Amino acid sequence: MSSAHLVSPRSSEMSEFEFGLIVAGNAFNRWIAHCMSAAGLKDLTPLDVLVLHHVTHRARDKRLADICFIMNVEDTHLINYSLKKLQNLGVVGSSKNGKEVTYASTESGRSYVQRYREIRESCLIDAMNADDGLNRDIGELARLLRVLSGMYDQAARAAASL
Repeated sequence: MSSAHLVSPRSSEMSEFEFGLIVAGNAFNRWIAHCMSAAGLKDLTPLDVLVLHHVTHRARDKRLADICFIMNVEDTHLINYSLKKLQNLGVVGSSKNGKEVTYASTESGRSYVQRYREIRESCLIDAMNADDGLNRDIGELARLLRVLSGMYDQAARAAASL
């Protein structure tokens, strides 16, 4: 176990999970950056890619606070920096309604996201279809990750008050 120094006698599985999450998180970040690069948008960070995906989601304008909330990012400066970078690339636009600024993907941004989707289908989803039971397992894993996210958020609040 690579995180043996954190093993709890009450849940060695949690230490294994956390190490697996680190490795999987790094692999996922590498994947989304390379996939978007293959789609034609080079030199984006994983956060930039995720912000573009979220701004494109449901074709609705989004406020900075909403993007941060949905992505569970506390530091608005990180998201704001990505939005500015994406605006400079012409894949995200902004509009002002009174004091409120909202963001949406441009036609160019939607085109890159569509190309990303096609590459994702051929490189990732096709590989998964070799194992029919894998989709069921992934659905259960997604549910467990949402539960664990809530537990980690609660634990973070408790640790912040110490």
